[in-house]
Amino acid sequence: MRATIDGVLLADADPQHIISIEGNRYFPPESLTIGTLKDSSTPSVCPWKGRARYYSVKTSHDEYIDAAWCYPHPRQTAIETVGHNFTGYVAFDTTRVIVE
Repeated sequence: MRATIDGVLLADADPQHIISIEGNRYFPPESLTIGTLKDSSTPSVCPWKGRARYYSVKTSHDEYIDAAWCYPHPRQTAIETVGHNFTGYVAFDTTRVIVE
């Protein structure tokens, strides 16, 4: 499974390593293309997963603010609910990023 934007590869992982949470596909950290995601200062807290970290993507065509996010320290109850440790896994805004 791959995540791309403007033809730029953001992540590539075997589907068996993808974790699906609330309709979003979370890619393992090691599947990310180094240097494509830039930290964003946007704050966000999910009531059951915890504090999220957002990322932006800049391509030669555009800049996509908050196009991806992860949970660097998800709540233990969230990990138990999901059934997998998704610490650091990254999901993408599929209105802007192609995930297929």
